[in-house]
Amino acid sequence: MLDINLLRRDLDGVVAQLQRRKNPQPFLDVARFSALEAERKQIQTATEQLQARRNALSKQIGALKGKGGDASAPMAEVNGIADELKAGSERLELIQAELQGLLMSLPNLPQAEVPDGVDEAGNVEVRRWGTPAALDFKPRDHVELGQPLGMDFETGARLSGARFTLLRGTAARLHRALAQFMLDTQTLEHGYTECWTPYIVNREILEGTGQLPKFEQDLYQVQSGELAETAGSGASMSAQFLIPTSEVSLTNTVREQILEAAALPIKLTAHSPCFRSEAGSAGRDTRGFIRQHQFDKVEMVQITRPELSDAALEQMVGHAEAILQRLELPYRVITLCTGDMGFGANKTYDLEVWLPAQDTYREISSCSNCGAFQARRMQARYRNEQGKPEFVHTLNGSGLAVGRALVAVLENHQQADGSIHVPLALRPYLGGAELLRP
Repeated sequence: MLDINLLRRDLDGVVAQLQRRKNPQPFLDVARFSALEAERKQIQTATEQLQARRNALSKQIGALKGKGGDASAPMAEVNGIADELKAGSERLELIQAELQGLLMSLPNLPQAEVPDGVDEAGNVEVRRWGTPAALDFKPRDHVELGQPLGMDFETGARLSGARFTLLRGTAARLHRALAQFMLDTQTLEHGYTECWTPYIVNREILEGTGQLPKFEQDLYQVQSGELAETAGSGASMSAQFLIPTSEVSLTNTVREQILEAAALPIKLTAHSPCFRSEAGSAGRDTRGFIRQHQFDKVEMVQITRPELSDAALEQMVGHAEAILQRLELPYRVITLCTGDMGFGANKTYDLEVWLPAQDTYREISSCSNCGAFQARRMQARYRNEQGKPEFVHTLNGSGLAVGRALVAVLENHQQADGSIHVPLALRPYLGGAELLRP
């Protein structure tokens, strides 16, 4: 969430920054915001004047009573002022709630160095690592390679519908090995603390990291039998949702806290399933394991002091790159442009891994600096050098998406006979196997 004082000081500047994301910007109703702000100021000025008048009348009433005079007229005026103050307070509460709603709909402002652009065509390549193998045979895609190893799309669809997959045998073991390798690397080598988080969270937790209210259609809402019965009776209930990423739960561990500066940075990681309805992806990646409603991811989260967050972003990208390098997977790093960047980010790098069967690079990790955007929504702060509470900065990144890593390993390490070469770093997790065969 943006600082409302920034909008009050420099509304035109904020709008110009929003227009870097999309022009004309659809995020803020400027006329409505200005009208609410004008009314807020008018009510607050009137309130101060009424309070001053009430204080003066109270002194007058005291003086009249002390002399035995008639104080009925000023007392009647005081009663009228009380009614006006109450009405003003009630209206001000409604205005503040509407202003809060406007703020919750605004995306983060991009950093100055983020390239301008309206969509992925405006993204800028930063670097590449590795060279795609020159295969002397036509590459098979992960579906053809994975099905003999136990990648079962048909049963997954029967169990849960489209974009769900059942993994059996070697495919399931490879999936588990990848997740374990990623966790070990992030904890033992990169200093993250491993966590195991709830997979169901409350509405305010998703509001804290910015998934709500904007992206509710992409989430899976859940109800227990007891809650469903209560809701059916007309009683109110707090909505709960399956997590779209463990970033949500990890970042909210500092919610409504004031941390000591010495405790920062906080570096957390977790392996979890992620649940996304993919509401806006109809018709895209319908074949195979690329875009699923349920997928696993090893997530990285850092909570830092503001002046260190840009360096932390670069570090996190390096932590994700290390996984790809040790899996011997060619990739490139992309800076996302303003029009392609996520809602809560002020700067994002995507890592895209090479997929031979598609003859292109595909996203496998996204690392973002959110600045104080999430912290302000969560009220997550730390004590600065002056001992005053200040909002922390939050960062998140995939380290990596496990399913897409499985796809990349299958396609990049395929052999002519359909077997899969096992990268050296992964062999300890697969009993020392050098090849995976159906």
